[in-house]
Amino acid sequence: MKGRRLSWALVALSCLMLPFSLQAQELKEVDPWEGFNRKVFEFNEFFDRNLLLPVTEGYIAVTPEPVQTGVSNFFGNLDDFVSLVSNLLQLKMHNAAQDTSRVVANTFFGLGGLIDVATPMGIAKQDEEFGQVLGYWGVPSGPYLVLPFLGPSNVRDGIAWYPNVMIHPTSQMDQDRYYWGLVALWAVDRRAGLIETEGLISGDRYSFIRDAYLQRREFQVNDGMIDDEFGDEDDF
Repeated sequence: MKGRRLSWALVALSCLMLPFSLQAQELKEVDPWEGFNRKVFEFNEFFDRNLLLPVTEGYIAVTPEPVQTGVSNFFGNLDDFVSLVSNLLQLKMHNAAQDTSRVVANTFFGLGGLIDVATPMGIAKQDEEFGQVLGYWGVPSGPYLVLPFLGPSNVRDGIAWYPNVMIHPTSQMDQDRYYWGLVALWAVDRRAGLIETEGLISGDRYSFIRDAYLQRREFQVNDGMIDDEFGDEDDF
């Protein structure tokens, strides 16, 4: 779980470090629904403060860190399957092979994904999903969009949410007995990974999170290539 917290910290810090600033005209283009988005954002913040965050803090308080790490690894292994399918749809065969190796190694040698044995073996995690597939094939992101419960997104990623759910291995489980319990545990695990980075948020919380999301998605869809202010591309 420490690795996940570090990755989110780097995402947040990138807002302060990279030459990515949104001017007034650009804001109108990327966030034309700001009034609506802020209302949904406020709803999500209320839900977080009054339910998700207290539950997550209780989970952290009573759950040993090795167990928390195992939970994060378990969901990460399931995400690797989504990444595998997404890389195949982008014809990124080398990355798909790495995803396959991760899923096989962690599933069979990591106790169903509870232990991440692939990373120490040098098999890199890819973190691809269907929104990146659409972006790879030229589908524009569309305006920024805040989704109830799910948080920052855009029109393209909002559309991609359903295929992501259908690709995910949990979609094949008995929803009445297991599915919603796993969804709740996933939400708590994901929230736990964000707690330590919240101190990095400064100024208007809505704007900071929006800019961080837009920057991160540009980085992901372009495989780490971001245009700098002179029109060249930097590979991070």
